[in-house]
Amino acid sequence: MRVLVTGSRGQLGSDLIELLDARSGSAVLGLDLPDIDITDPQSVELVLGGFDPDLVINCAAWTAVDAAEQDEAAALRVNGLGPEIIALECRKAGAWLVQVSTDYVFDGHASTPYAEDAAPDPASAYGRTKLAGELVVRELLPESHYVVRTAWLYGRHGKNFVKTMARAEKERETVSVVDDQCGQPTYSRDLAAQILRLTERRPRAGTYHGTNSGQTTWFGLAQAVFELLGADPERVLPTTSAEYVLPAPRPSYSVLGHARWADADIAPMRDWRPALEDAIATGLLDEAN
Repeated sequence: MRVLVTGSRGQLGSDLIELLDARSGSAVLGLDLPDIDITDPQSVELVLGGFDPDLVINCAAWTAVDAAEQDEAAALRVNGLGPEIIALECRKAGAWLVQVSTDYVFDGHASTPYAEDAAPDPASAYGRTKLAGELVVRELLPESHYVVRTAWLYGRHGKNFVKTMARAEKERETVSVVDDQCGQPTYSRDLAAQILRLTERRPRAGTYHGTNSGQTTWFGLAQAVFELLGADPERVLPTTSAEYVLPAPRPSYSVLGHARWADADIAPMRDWRPALEDAIATGLLDEAN
């Protein structure tokens, strides 16, 4: 199989490349800016035409949630137009496309996990732009796409909340973290492996929720990080979202359901706590990263 990964230097893209490179039987190409610009049709056509992939995994995205509120048009170019351009080229090439999406396509007002077929209702510019990407991929590749929604992503590569809390443990006596936003911390390496299982099994096209199982709050996650570092979790203090007003609204509840994995005969991803334990034990917080 010939696999193209866009956004290959991000958290998820980096893990996908590492896992793909460790497997035999696949030709793998990972590209990021400036080597590919998913908002430029000529750039995408040149890459896909030259590499001729069987599968494209699009990890490239505008992820600056608050900045999207100030410039939704710019975010839409990356999160909506970019997937459209890739999907058009995949259709020409006969390639499958995995489009990575987000919990932000939901309003965050639920009290039970969002099913894969729950009606989206984004409350932020970021969520609207990511939903636009989902919709156009489904329209252009109805039989050869997977939309994989994820949330609260962290990994060895790049910045993330887990690393921020680890720095805070070293530098501050206490840290205040919101305890009224509930979700699923997701280890990017677990998600990369799950996406590869999906593309290898190749069930019917559709939407899957790629998050670690279980649920917690940002406060609970921060306490877990402190505990796993051998620090006193009581140094993490609970606070509310009202104390941290940001340009983009954050979902108060963004737990995603995993029922559709049964259709693919694939187990859902493991619970978030052992995933976090493994991530930290295997070098997530190494200074070199």
